[in-house]
Amino acid sequence: MREAVMVRGMSVAALVVTLAAAGCAAQRQGTTGQDTAGVTDTTIKVGGVLTKTSASGYSTKDAEIGAKARFERANAAGGVHGRKIEFLGAEDDGQDAAKGDAAAKKLVQKDGVFALLPVHAPNFGGAAFLEQQGVPWFGWATGPQWCGTKTGFGYNGCLAPKQGAGSQTWWGRQMADLLGGAEGKSVYVQTTDSSGSKYGGTTISQSFTAAGFTLAGVNSGLPAAAPPPDWLPYVSKIMTSDGGQPPDVVVSVIAGTKFNVGLYAALKRAGYRGVLTDATSYDTAILKDRASAQALEGVIAAPMFEPFESTAPEIAQLKQDVERVAPGTALTQHLAIGYWAADIFLDLLGRTGKDLTREKFLQTANGSYVYENAGFGRIEYPKDHTEPNGCGALVKLVDGAFQVAKSMKCFDNVPLK
Repeated sequence: MREAVMVRGMSVAALVVTLAAAGCAAQRQGTTGQDTAGVTDTTIKVGGVLTKTSASGYSTKDAEIGAKARFERANAAGGVHGRKIEFLGAEDDGQDAAKGDAAAKKLVQKDGVFALLPVHAPNFGGAAFLEQQGVPWFGWATGPQWCGTKTGFGYNGCLAPKQGAGSQTWWGRQMADLLGGAEGKSVYVQTTDSSGSKYGGTTISQSFTAAGFTLAGVNSGLPAAAPPPDWLPYVSKIMTSDGGQPPDVVVSVIAGTKFNVGLYAALKRAGYRGVLTDATSYDTAILKDRASAQALEGVIAAPMFEPFESTAPEIAQLKQDVERVAPGTALTQHLAIGYWAADIFLDLLGRTGKDLTREKFLQTANGSYVYENAGFGRIEYPKDHTEPNGCGALVKLVDGAFQVAKSMKCFDNVPLK
């Protein structure tokens, strides 16, 4: 009897040890499983979040084509370390932060992606969730939600640096070079009341003053939801901002062609003859509408990538890649952003190596990572988690066609005041 009890006791003890070991193994497996989500021996699963639709008509949907084009070329070459990219496409956040957060959670928790890209949404609301989960995300860093993270990688760095951090000077300096100098020239900055637009107004204002322009004014009172029914109050402020006279340069920091078309048309009706510039009007789609093309004639757009009209080999390759997956597709700024975000992601995958986990990927990305490409300039992490990459080009619409005004160039940043 005593022997039997001892045997049973030993069996129970052994069972406890076995269960404990199994529990630890399961815990390790669960952690590893989360860290390698979306990764198999042959594939890497990714998906993005875009503003495909919005009340203002602003749409970044073409970024999906750009990312697909770059991924398809990588897959045709055998993938990265034997793994091909399984691209799920992109969710639509409707320019709503809550929808963006829900889309990010769906991609991670339901679809099981390894990373999110392209993420190209001015009001993206999934940043906190992705940072907490340790999920990498790539796209256009248009707002402060990108900055100060360890997981968010804007192809152009952080465009909303905090005070004291590096802030871009390239736009102002490229414009000064184009205009033969900034001395004696004034600039007025128009934004909407959205957080991203207002933040951009601060950094872009400093970009122009750092280049030698005089700041005539900044107006952030324009509602971001939809273009106003009457542009006169905004135009009147602009036309008298430089000591009662119009400024030499008007910078629009507004996401949406309808906004810029309305503003520029109203300024031209009021007799404005100075320089108009923004970051979003480099878009061949606007040329299909005669009124839009007229309003944007002469406008200088400031893309943060080498223009499609460039003769650079990297741009020729982009065009070939896009034509292969979507023949006849118009080349847009959003398409380029998706393409270059995917390009950086692929470069990081290559540098991380065959043994791929999110932890190792992020260690590579945040471990003195530098990548230069004539298509978008240069990127450097972890530095560019807190400041922009400092690179950009200028394109002018002349007689209904875009022309390269200034090719891609990188400039040193200055501390944001």
